[in-house]
Amino acid sequence: MYELSPEPAAIETGGASEAARRRPGQAEIEAAVRTLIAAVGDDPAREGLTETPARVARAYREWFSGYRIDPHHLLSRSFGETAGYDETILLRSIPLVSTCEHHLAPIVGVAHVAYRPRDRVVGISKLSRLVDVYARRLQLQERLTRQIAQALNEALQPRGVGVIIEAGHACMSTRGVRQHGVSLVTKCWLGEFGTDAGLRHELLDSLPPAARGSGGGEG
Repeated sequence: MYELSPEPAAIETGGASEAARRRPGQAEIEAAVRTLIAAVGDDPAREGLTETPARVARAYREWFSGYRIDPHHLLSRSFGETAGYDETILLRSIPLVSTCEHHLAPIVGVAHVAYRPRDRVVGISKLSRLVDVYARRLQLQERLTRQIAQALNEALQPRGVGVIIEAGHACMSTRGVRQHGVSLVTKCWLGEFGTDAGLRHELLDSLPPAARGSGGGEG
């Protein structure tokens, strides 16, 4: 299981722990949902909607559970028994569900996470969990990409880290231009991946075509 942080919101943003202490209670959350239901033109007291505020509150706790998890603690257990392995380690096509902080609309896609170990490695399930921890917060895809890369870089001090995310944004497909089938690709290169174009191309050649984009830098 994930490890919980005692002051989760303080992990990424200064002053956020104060906001966490002021977090609304169940009754306030349900009242807010009823207000939104009324705002769209429906009746919060209608039979099909009476339990919706409580359901939404439960769903939000799950969708945004990443605020309650410390990603640095998640990566704190690593292994040095690599028998000198120093080639790229790549976990491809990690499912990703996040929420756009501008419209509270879903972001759905996959992440590819790679690193070149120096002397320590981390269990592969931790890479998937790391993606999930940062994804289950209000996000911009560009920031999400860099957060995953930086956390892995700080925890393992590897020779290089590469993170590529390909995702579709409901705020673009369901409103505004309403364009479907469009995906955004962002990349973050640290260490040897940032300085060695050959390594970047080698990594990109190991990914599905849609994730490759150009061989350049971050998103």
